[in-house]
Amino acid sequence: MIAYLEGTLKSRGTDYVVISVNGVGYHVFVTPVTLESLNTADATIQFHIHTHVREDQIALFGFLSPHELRIFQRLINVQGIGPKLALVVLSGLAPNDFVSAVVNDDLARLNAIPGVGKKTAERIVLDLKDRLIKDGMVTLPVLGATASKPTVSGDAISALVNLGYNRQEAERALIRLGNPADMPISQLIKAALKELAKS
Repeated sequence: MIAYLEGTLKSRGTDYVVISVNGVGYHVFVTPVTLESLNTADATIQFHIHTHVREDQIALFGFLSPHELRIFQRLINVQGIGPKLALVVLSGLAPNDFVSAVVNDDLARLNAIPGVGKKTAERIVLDLKDRLIKDGMVTLPVLGATASKPTVSGDAISALVNLGYNRQEAERALIRLGNPADMPISQLIKAALKELAKS
């Protein structure tokens, strides 16, 4: 069972990267947000790994934070959600936004994720709401939040926090960019990472 990998980024695909660790290449499935953040070949990267074992396949799923990994592992325990759909869910909502949507019964936000229908959204809330609270993944502001339409900058901040930056750093980077609301989130995150690299 592989739980953690640290190595060199050798190549990438549409939903995976290949990491070289001591001469061995590991094929690791990742979210699009993670893929966008890894833009330098031969860079050293670290992943928290979920090893998914089936009769005919062993697949590795990589996450930049243990928090995101825990949410992924909770998701794949929901009936009807496999690891690929769980990655899609985490691509549609940043981990903290996903927790907020589940805890606040925000079915509309979950249902808006490609591949997540009404019944799947209801099942996610039913199966995970109490579990996420019990696991301590919910903060008091999330518990008191009301369902609202997510903003591009808010999602970008959540993504940057999950990549290891603190919220203040992320907010300052977006302020320097002028908080462009019309920029696609992947481009906004990439631009914010460049700003953060300067500081």
